[in-house]
Amino acid sequence: MPDQTTPLSDADPHTQAQGWAQEGRAVALATVVSTWGSSPRPAGSALAIDGDGAFVGSVSGGCIEGSVIREALEVMEDGAPRMLSFSVSSEQAWEVGLSCGGEVRVFVEKVA
Repeated sequence: MPDQTTPLSDADPHTQAQGWAQEGRAVALATVVSTWGSSPRPAGSALAIDGDGAFVGSVSGGCIEGSVIREALEVMEDGAPRMLSFSVSSEQAWEVGLSCGGEVRVFVEKVA
């Protein structure tokens, strides 16, 4: 697993994910599927991640990206999709910086 992640250009995450997959890279796509209250990105926002930790897009403007990227790297390894939930009421909210209130649900899947 990479020690740090690397943001790339502002390319479309869906296009970038498909391009990486066509190059034979391990790839995952994270998509905001629902929000409630105060959330940094709307439903439909996406983040593409490759096996080296490079990424394009955003699911939160930065506050939960690190956690989502870690989960995405695991999804690439085991192939099992995950539904992640971040909210101000969860213990993880303060850790990931989602202290402004609201809830964000993110679906993470491997791209083939």
